[in-house]
Amino acid sequence: MTDLSGKMHKPETVCVFGTGDFGRSLGLRLLQSGYSVVYGSRAPKNSLLLPKGSKVMTHAAAACDAHVVFVAVQREHYRFLSSLASDLEGKVLVDVSNNLKRGLYPESNAEYLSRLVPGVTVVKAFNTISAWALQSGGLDANRQVLICGDCADAKQQVVDIAQSLGFTALDRGSLRAAAELEDLPLQLFPLWRLPLNIAICLTAFIFFYALTRDVIYERVTNGKDIAFRIMISLANKAFPIVSLVMLSLCYLPGALAGFLQLYNGTKYRRFPDWLDRWMLCRKQLGLLALAFGFLHVLYTLVIPIRYYVRYRINVYTISLVKDNNTYEFDNTAAWRYDSYYSMGILGFGLFVLLGITSLPSVSNSLNWREFCFVQSKLGYITLLLCTAHTFLYGWDRFLKPASYRWWMPPAYMLSLVVPCVVLILKLILITPCVDRNVTRIRQGWERQGKISANGRDTKTNHPLIA
Repeated sequence: MTDLSGKMHKPETVCVFGTGDFGRSLGLRLLQSGYSVVYGSRAPKNSLLLPKGSKVMTHAAAACDAHVVFVAVQREHYRFLSSLASDLEGKVLVDVSNNLKRGLYPESNAEYLSRLVPGVTVVKAFNTISAWALQSGGLDANRQVLICGDCADAKQQVVDIAQSLGFTALDRGSLRAAAELEDLPLQLFPLWRLPLNIAICLTAFIFFYALTRDVIYERVTNGKDIAFRIMISLANKAFPIVSLVMLSLCYLPGALAGFLQLYNGTKYRRFPDWLDRWMLCRKQLGLLALAFGFLHVLYTLVIPIRYYVRYRINVYTISLVKDNNTYEFDNTAAWRYDSYYSMGILGFGLFVLLGITSLPSVSNSLNWREFCFVQSKLGYITLLLCTAHTFLYGWDRFLKPASYRWWMPPAYMLSLVVPCVVLILKLILITPCVDRNVTRIRQGWERQGKISANGRDTKTNHPLIA
C-alpha cells in the first residue's frame, strides 16, 4: 500500500477466528480492500478453502499478529477464547454472531464474550451482514453495518474497516444495544405482519362472500353449475375490493389522528398504541393494495379472451341475427362505461406513482413538502378516483331487488364503506374552520385548560409527551 507521497506502507493485519462461510467471505473482502488477513483455526493445515493470500495458524499465533480480531464462531464455541486471555489482552474483538431464536440466552452474545474475556474490548458489528453481502461488496445486498460498543476508539477502528469494505457504518450506542442488534436478523417482515393478516382476512371474506352470492346461490335456487367462474370472475371481484379497502386503510389513521388532536386540543398527547402501530405500517398497506390492484388489471385484460365471454358474445350475436334485431346504441351507457374505464386508468396510474415514490431511492430525492404532496394530496385523489370507478361499476344496481340475493348486497357495495368514510372525514378536516384549528395544533398551539402546571392533562391526568 502507498500513501500520497508514494511511500510504501505495510498493510494493516486483521485476524479472523473461524473458517466458515462468513469467515471466508469476510477474509476475501478484507484482502480485496488491501488488508492483510490471518486466520485462527483449530486445524491450521486444513486451509484449502481459505482465500488466496491469507495466512492460517493457531488461534494464539494469529491473535498476536493483529489488533482487531473478528470472532466468526457460534456462541457455544466461545469457551476456547478464555484460554487465550493473555494473547488477546488489549485487543478489539468484533463479535459477528447471532442466535437461532430470541431469548435463547439471558444476555447478549457480545456481553457474554466481554465477560468471558475481560481484558479485551468487545464491539458488536457485521452480524446483520450476510456472507453474500460480503462477497458482492454490498452492491446487491444490505450496505449498512450496525455497530455498538463501550469504547469509542474501538468502534472507530471497526467503522474504518466497514467503510473500507464499501459499507455504511451506523453507531447504535453502547454494548447494551447488542441484544437488539442480535434480534434484527431473526425478524421476519415485522412491519408486514399486520398488513398481510388484513389482506389475507379481507381476501378470504370477500371471496367466500362472492362465492355464496354467485356460485352457491345459482346452484341452490336455479340448479346451475357456474363453479368455473371461481378462477377468473370471483378472483377479479375480490382483488379490486381488497385493493380499494386497503388503500383506504392507509389514509384512515391519518384522519383519525386529526380528530384526536382536535379532541385533545394538543399535539403533545400520545396516540393509542393501536393507532401508532397502524400508522407505522401504512407503507406496507399501500404496497399490498397496489399489488392487488395490479392483479385486478391483469385479470381484467384477459376477459376478452375467456371462453365464457366469447361464448356469450357469439350466442347473443346469433340470437340477434335469428330474430332480425339490431343492437341499439345507448348514449348513457357509452358515457358510463367510458367514465368507468377512465376513472380506473387514472386511479391506477396515480396508484403506481404512489408506489414508486415510496421506494427509498425515489423518496430520498424528494424534499418533505414534495413527498407529502405525492403521498397525501395525490393519495387522496387516487382514493377518490378509485371510489368513483367503483360507483360507476355499480351504477344503479343497488336499486334493483334482484341484486340482493339472499338479502346480501352486491360485493362492490361492501368495498365502498371504508373509502366513503375516509373521504367524508377528510372533507370535514379540510373545511377552513376545522383545518385552521388542526394546523394551529400541529404548529404547537394548545387549548387553554388542557394543560396543568405540572405538565399533565387536566382531563385524564396523563403525562404529556413532547
